[in-house]
Amino acid sequence: QVQLVESGGGLVQPGGSLRLSCAASGIAFSMYTMGWFRQAPGKQRELVASLTGGGSTNYADSAQGRFPISRDNAKRTVYLQMNNLKSEDTAVYYCNSARGYFTWGQGTQVTVSS
Repeated sequence: QVQLVESGGGLVQPGGSLRLSCAASGIAFSMYTMGWFRQAPGKQRELVASLTGGGSTNYADSAQGRFPISRDNAKRTVYLQMNNLKSEDTAVYYCNSARGYFTWGQGTQVTVSS
């Protein structure tokens, strides 16, 4: 059974940082390009960053230079380091394969507000 469990969200002031984690089980983790997505209220879910098993990355313009993505294949975990957060980064953040193959987890709420 595939399970994706996101954690690390919270309330942070503009300019602050958070580190999101996503633990995967039930999949051949290292074989998949994993991605972080976000969905803000009233908006569609969007891909923020992705990372292949071999280490190649791809970022949305909004994340480039601020949200480095990383993974630990041994731990079956993918991370999103979120720096210099802005109010427009407020959303629920999810991980999945970059193509959204798997059942979505519950996500983790990130709120950027002063």
